Amino acid sequence: MNALALLYQAQRRYAEAEPYFARALEINEKALGSQHANVAASLNNLGMVRRAQGRPAEAEPLFQRAVAIDEKVLSANHPSLATSLNNLAGIYADQRRYADAEPLFKRSLAINGSALGRDHPLVATSYNNLAMIYQAQRRYGEAEPPMKQALAILEKTLGRDHLDVASALENYAAPMRNMNRNADAQALDIRIKAIRARTTR
Repeated sequence: MNALALLYQAQRRYAEAEPYFARALEINEKALGSQHANVAASLNNLGMVRRAQGRPAEAEPLFQRAVAIDEKVLSANHPSLATSLNNLAGIYADQRRYADAEPLFKRSLAINGSALGRDHPLVATSYNNLAMIYQAQRRYGEAEPPMKQALAILEKTLGRDHLDVASALENYAAPMRNMNRNADAQALDIRIKAIRARTTR
């Protein structure tokens, strides 16, 4: 059921994915108990499809439960806890509850850096998530360092001409423009166009 739901989710068929995720959660809770890491994973999956359908009020308690379970049954530096924290922070960010989101994104970043290594792509994602909430609050000077970190990791792990690097450059260019550093933003735009031209040949 979970595999089928993941397939629907990958196809953005969220309404079809949801009942299978819900049933998988029900089975896991019955078979494993309410305080099991697999239950937390099911809660995260169900929360993600509800978030994708624009239902943050229904997704939030699922992510909160997932965090509570992971904190109880996993080590303090487990990547699954980082995922749960990141998902809950994302819901808060969607609702512009940035003061609630920021410490969770920071915890997720710290866990991923410790558990996976500083150069892991998930660490880049954590840096980017933190930067985006700074940018949403117009804290452009604070957004730049994590965006720079995310870019450096992706360039190192994926290569300078990867499309994910182009996306990171686009994110990085936005605070440059907001701080009136147009020359810096234009230099990034040139790199973005060059990457996209090479990867679409």
